[in-house]
Amino acid sequence: MFRKILIANRGEIAVRILRACRELGIRTAVVFSEADRKSLHVRLADEAYLIGPAASRESYLRIDKIMDVVRRAGCDAIHPGYGFLAENAALPRACVEAGITFIGPSAEAMEALGAKTSGRQLARRADVPTVPGTNDPLEDPQHAQDLARGMGYPVLLKAVAGGGGKGMRLVTSDSEFAAAFREASSEALNAFGDASVYLEKYLDKPRHIEIQILADAHGRVVSLGERECSVQRRHQKVIEEAPSPIMTPELRKRMGDAAVRLARAGGYTNAGTVEFLVDTHYNFYFLEVNTRLQVEHPVTEQVTGLDLVKLQIAIAAGHRLPFAWETITPRGHAMEVRLYAEDPENNFFPSPGKILSQHTPSGPGIRVDEGVYEGWTVPIDYDPLLSKLIAWGNSREETIARLRRGLEEYSITGIKTNSGLFRRILADPDFVRAEIHTKWLDELLRRPHPLAQDGTSGEEAAAVAAAVWQATHNGANLAAPTPGGNTGVSESEWKREGRRQQRERLL
Repeated sequence: MFRKILIANRGEIAVRILRACRELGIRTAVVFSEADRKSLHVRLADEAYLIGPAASRESYLRIDKIMDVVRRAGCDAIHPGYGFLAENAALPRACVEAGITFIGPSAEAMEALGAKTSGRQLARRADVPTVPGTNDPLEDPQHAQDLARGMGYPVLLKAVAGGGGKGMRLVTSDSEFAAAFREASSEALNAFGDASVYLEKYLDKPRHIEIQILADAHGRVVSLGERECSVQRRHQKVIEEAPSPIMTPELRKRMGDAAVRLARAGGYTNAGTVEFLVDTHYNFYFLEVNTRLQVEHPVTEQVTGLDLVKLQIAIAAGHRLPFAWETITPRGHAMEVRLYAEDPENNFFPSPGKILSQHTPSGPGIRVDEGVYEGWTVPIDYDPLLSKLIAWGNSREETIARLRRGLEEYSITGIKTNSGLFRRILADPDFVRAEIHTKWLDELLRRPHPLAQDGTSGEEAAAVAAAVWQATHNGANLAAPTPGGNTGVSESEWKREGRRQQRERLL
């Protein structure tokens, strides 16, 4: 096993990896930018190294700085987490040159499967169904538009090197194409350093279902089952669950077999995710491979009882997987929500700032993976993910109930979060019935949403909001000396918090 691992990431995923290393008795080193000097992963690591200013291109995306820290810290392995350099083949190549173990796939497998166009080519050779589209990157906008016209609108422009909805544009007509191509290419370049895009036929209301795979260096490739990721906002996953509500044993086996077949064809090792779109007739189509650990990996851990980060480390150290995938069956149901520092009432605008107070939910079936703490200032420079709230139950119904309870207990002040959005989603009858698809949330957000959802009238809601506003803005005067020399008494913080939560429920 490794002696010391460098975690080349930040936030909750860095903390998640730190905890796995600590349980394995492995020392950790982390890197941080100027903006992250007081971050939780810096506080928890055995060693921490400054690598540059806040801008990712000057810090977390600098392979030369990462490798310099590896040498200075005496690490024998690197875990990239997700995002940043996790799917950049240059990092595992640099590790090979330096004699350092990269906890992930080889550069060759990453390029064969991680790049969207080469992944599609390999899928077709491995007899894995693919969504109709182009197999090569598109450089000429006019040629791309001709292909789109021949394919038939609507189509998707997608970043070759991307994920998370970045560098993706839906195009419904010729008149939109030129601008969409420019925007997708520009966003792809800014996000991934690669402006290449490709075309894919747009499927109407599909479900997004992904298969978690593990592969060791001894030829064993296993599927750990599926995750349903259909609740998305602008192609970005919002809620994930396992197992999928539509899954049957036969469909799970066919999708698992396809994922394993593709991983073998690409010479893949370590953890990865093969993503599919499933249409209304339960036909599935290969979408892409994420050659890294996923944000939503905890839901798979909850239903399998496995620790994916520890397994990643063990595979990288040369150990064999101790089980066959036929032995893995989901136990119960798990669901995850991504809590962001953003304001859903203001077009999901980022909400950086200092966390004044925080209460983390707990109790049966509740898990929280987070990288924040009370008193920390959320920077504007990075993805605004604060925490992941995960619930597990014996059934989907129990899991939803526990997740609702967890969201009611969750409290953070000083910044805005999207927790109210999840309460709305979990209360929606379509979601409860699992009648969802990749455009479902966008459609939900376009529907009229009454201010009061608990029977409170608009007039009463306005009165509560006005009272909370006054208490918030005049709070500094509540403890000030009152006329006549008497000292005023601060309003109960419990009352303030109660009013704040009531207002959140109303909005």
